[in-house]
Amino acid sequence: MRETQDPVVNRVLAKFIRRSDEGMQRFGVSMADADKPVLKWIEDAQEELMDAIVYLEKLKEHFDG
Repeated sequence: MRETQDPVVNRVLAKFIRRSDEGMQRFGVSMADADKPVLKWIEDAQEELMDAIVYLEKLKEHFDG
C-alpha cells in the first residue's frame, strides 16, 4: 500500500483495505463487480448513514456528561 505523509490518512486507507478484504470474504465479489438495482444501492447507503448518526449520538453522551 502506498502511504501518504499523513498518518491519519494512512490509518483510514488501511481501514478501507481491511473493509474491502472483509467484504470480499463475506460476499465473494468486489464493489466493481457487485450488481444491484440502483434503489438497493441507495437504501444500503441510507442504512449505513443512519447507523453512523446513531453512533455519533451515542458518542455525544460522553461529552454531554
